[in-house]
Amino acid sequence: MEDIGDQDLTSDVLFDRDTKGEIRFLAKQEGILCGTDIITTGYGILDPEVEIEVWQQDGNHLQAGDEIARAYGNMASLLKGERVILNLLQRMSGIATLTRQAVQSLASDHTRICDTRKTTPGLRMLEKYAVRTGGGYNHRNGLYDAVMLKDNHIAFAGSVTEAVRKLRDRLGHMVKIEVETENEGQVVEAVNAEVDCIMFDNRSPEEIKVLVQLVPGSIKTEASGGIAIDQLASFRDCGVDYISLGCLTHSASALDISAKVPIMERSLST
Repeated sequence: MEDIGDQDLTSDVLFDRDTKGEIRFLAKQEGILCGTDIITTGYGILDPEVEIEVWQQDGNHLQAGDEIARAYGNMASLLKGERVILNLLQRMSGIATLTRQAVQSLASDHTRICDTRKTTPGLRMLEKYAVRTGGGYNHRNGLYDAVMLKDNHIAFAGSVTEAVRKLRDRLGHMVKIEVETENEGQVVEAVNAEVDCIMFDNRSPEEIKVLVQLVPGSIKTEASGGIAIDQLASFRDCGVDYISLGCLTHSASALDISAKVPIMERSLST
């Protein structure tokens, strides 16, 4: 709806229903593929008669020039869907590629890379799937599936202890509680409140190594806040269970993928 509106002024006028053609999706740079279902679903919505062949799987490592998929059918339908499908395919593949880079840079058997809620509005489901495809893990999906006490929550509530007490009184035992901490006092307070996860916010690897010793094994730990991909190796041995990275979804560059009509199909006739 965003792209086509009520018609494609170019393709609908240029081609009739009998004009058939083929489009091939090609990788133009190296990276991790993600979003092949977008091709089949997108064209399925536009025109169920479009035939799709997908030659790659999500998670495959692509090289420039690799063919991803082929779509055959009404030329107007192929061209109408091309841009939206490419936008999503490139975006998801870019996130999967950056996530794979992060996992490889960290190179840890213990600490997991995970995402945040810093996603493109409307695309969170797809972008979090792309993180998983790249080898990362998902943090909470939204405000509805876990509690995270951030600095402003704690400031309004008065303390970590008071905030956790109110939550425990009002929520069921199945809801996890994570607390964002900024200093040793808050870490100790969170441990005493028996939270499920403690985040060390904007702390250096050296600081985290000290703070993590205060946390029993029953409580998960997470590092977050301004950690760049090229800094991950320095966090490898700090002892946390998770490192959350907003950059995976808010700063990933789209992977260069194109949709090309083979030379023999570039004609206005069938």
